[in-house]
Amino acid sequence: MKYFLIAGEASGDLHAAHLIESIKQLDVDAQFRFLGGDLMAAQAGQPPIIHYRDMAYMGFADVVKHLGKILGFLGTARRAIDEWQPSALILVDYPSFNLKVAKYAHNLGIPVHYFISPKVWVWKEWRVKDIRRYVDHMYCILPFEPQWYQERGYKATYVGNPTVQEVAMASKDFPDFAEFISHYGLPDRPMIAVVPGSRVREIRDNLPLMLEAASRHPEYQAVIAGAPSIVDDLYRDVMGDKAVPVLRDATYPLIHHARAALVTSGTATLETALLGTPQVACYRFNGSKWSYHFYRRLLTGKYVTLPNLITDEQVIPELLMHLCTVDSIDRQLAQLLDNTDQRSAMLDGYRRLADRLGTNVCTATAAHLIVSTTG
Repeated sequence: MKYFLIAGEASGDLHAAHLIESIKQLDVDAQFRFLGGDLMAAQAGQPPIIHYRDMAYMGFADVVKHLGKILGFLGTARRAIDEWQPSALILVDYPSFNLKVAKYAHNLGIPVHYFISPKVWVWKEWRVKDIRRYVDHMYCILPFEPQWYQERGYKATYVGNPTVQEVAMASKDFPDFAEFISHYGLPDRPMIAVVPGSRVREIRDNLPLMLEAASRHPEYQAVIAGAPSIVDDLYRDVMGDKAVPVLRDATYPLIHHARAALVTSGTATLETALLGTPQVACYRFNGSKWSYHFYRRLLTGKYVTLPNLITDEQVIPELLMHLCTVDSIDRQLAQLLDNTDQRSAMLDGYRRLADRLGTNVCTATAAHLIVSTTG
């Protein structure tokens, strides 16, 4: 069968690559076309039609500024579907783009599978109408999502969380601390991992504050987790006169060996929690108090970060927009570096988080459902 996938960012590329691998184990004749990244390309054996780094726009203003390009990408995706006529369309998060493609494929009679539900339970709940109309199968990776959909007249399936699988696989091969710092030429000092995101805007908004807060603890060395789609020049430009190492392809072991982490809100907060490293979630965006209150009115839940959403409690601190300052980051970070009650409480919360996520092999479960319902 022929599978057409769309992933619009780095985390989606990772999850979709594992999904492709699982599909190939069940369907030995599977063929793939996709919009995504290098990890998907390695599994599919061919390059993406469009690379996700060219699609990574965030925020209303950014989308409007690049609307022409985005419409061009939509046209490319539709033409590729027309020409190739896939057996199934598999969408990975990225709802603003993917739901438009879902409508197009549905109208052509192509089954639409959505792997990793959009976070419509946080905001833009009206998208459920499009999901009911155009998505045949929704595979959720957060345990509370199926009930949320059921309450709105739609059946969804929890298949497990891919990050659980990915962290468990990666953890088997971690070097010890001495080997890690030797390999990367780092000093023999405890580390603060700085994980500023995978998008240019995120890095520009958050990295300077993170580095300034980390620098207030000179007994620790700050080390940046470099995103695969971001060039070194951007980090150098944002760092200015600070000489902080940027490690490539080493995010998980870096977080694992760090005493604490400063993490831009997103999937990385869940990864950090599963790796067992205390963290502060930072999301500066434009730093506007007005924007904070505007978005807070749109959000339907109490929390933004995944560890807090899944456990329905504040496991990690969330510093959002104008509340994300050097001083506020430092206050939270200082409580996690020593053996404090706050550090112990966070690690206890991580254990509750892992229990709720379960141990399903997410992509294997989703692949079985996709293959078995695609004819």
